[in-house]
Amino acid sequence: MWTRQAVSQLIEQRFGIHYSVHQVGRYLRKWGFTVQKPGRKAFEQCPQEVQNWLEYEYPIIKRQAKAENAEIQWCDEMGVRSDAASARCFSPKGQTPIVLGPGKRFGCNMISSISNRGTLRFMVFTERFITEVMIRFLKRLLKQMKKKVFLVVDGHPVHRSAAVKKFVAEKKDQIRLFHLPGYSPELNPDEMLNQDVKTNAVRRKPAATQTGMVRAIRSYLHSRQRQPDLVKRYFHAPTVRYAAA
Repeated sequence: MWTRQAVSQLIEQRFGIHYSVHQVGRYLRKWGFTVQKPGRKAFEQCPQEVQNWLEYEYPIIKRQAKAENAEIQWCDEMGVRSDAASARCFSPKGQTPIVLGPGKRFGCNMISSISNRGTLRFMVFTERFITEVMIRFLKRLLKQMKKKVFLVVDGHPVHRSAAVKKFVAEKKDQIRLFHLPGYSPELNPDEMLNQDVKTNAVRRKPAATQTGMVRAIRSYLHSRQRQPDLVKRYFHAPTVRYAAA
């Protein structure tokens, strides 16, 4: 990680010139560098698989979807907990802000799919994410969609289960399943919806009960369904812009 200390050490190793961390900080700001929270990428991710997905696999999926008049949907699931970290806010220097929250721990889960056309489908549930839940979501999705669905998912074991494969095979005229490269959540636009929900529907307005949490998330997602232009903006993030067209 490129900290001020690391940059200072590099300058001294390369050029024999010693700068304090404060001097390095001033230079970095002058050169347009700012302090940022780094993103995370798994060691297990294969760069070749990611490149192959971006250059070959996804373009083929797009052409197939166009040929079959299908809509590409990006699907993901996440868990939400009552003790999730609160959103950042302003406070006088040296005074840590206090946010009221429930003393009991509880949570719920959510599965959703979005398209670059601004459509959003979701399901909020309190049980574990298992095969039966995935199939229930797929049934709801197909009932709501008027055209064939090309559903892009990650490598979760549920997505690769025999029961899900069987369901998809039986509905092959309505749906096809495609898998993202392993350990590559940044390639899924639906991750942007997940972050939106966590930030604006969970952390900023902590719920006192599990029922309240479920209600708040559903209400927020219903409002997003009525804002297709905002759903389309999820595809503007640099790592998923390839899926915007």
